Amino acid sequence: MKITIISVGKIKEKYLRDAIDEYRKRLSRYCKLEIIEVPDEKTPDAASETVENQIREKEGERILKHVREDAYVITLEINGKMLDSLELAKKIENLGTQGESHITFIIGGSIGLGNSVLKRADFGLSFSKMTFPHQLMRVILLEQIYRSYRIINGEPYHK
Repeated sequence: MKITIISVGKIKEKYLRDAIDEYRKRLSRYCKLEIIEVPDEKTPDAASETVENQIREKEGERILKHVREDAYVITLEINGKMLDSLELAKKIENLGTQGESHITFIIGGSIGLGNSVLKRADFGLSFSKMTFPHQLMRVILLEQIYRSYRIINGEPYHK
């Protein structure tokens, strides 16, 4: 299985890059992992809804350039469906058995994802009703993908 994570913005903090590298290493025995960063747009303070929509669409164009036609796309969105770790593992496992060989997860920028990206999604996933920094979300997502593969393979994991 190939897993691609497309994320808006660069990771500047060393501790987050270290965590990402650790999960990249751990996941290498389970799947082929690709992480793509697309540039973010600067969002002015007190930006209007129109400006925010324009920013989301610009970032969305950059994201969609990297989405392959044959990919099963999972967007991370606050209004998506919440799954526990066992349910996410089952979803990943079921996609594999249904012939999906490429899952793409998309993490938006600081103001979320544009409509064009949301329309391309096959599934919207929410980790919480809370808002997380998009840089930290990359680490959380990688940990949950790793945990999913541990569950799928019947290996121990922390509950």
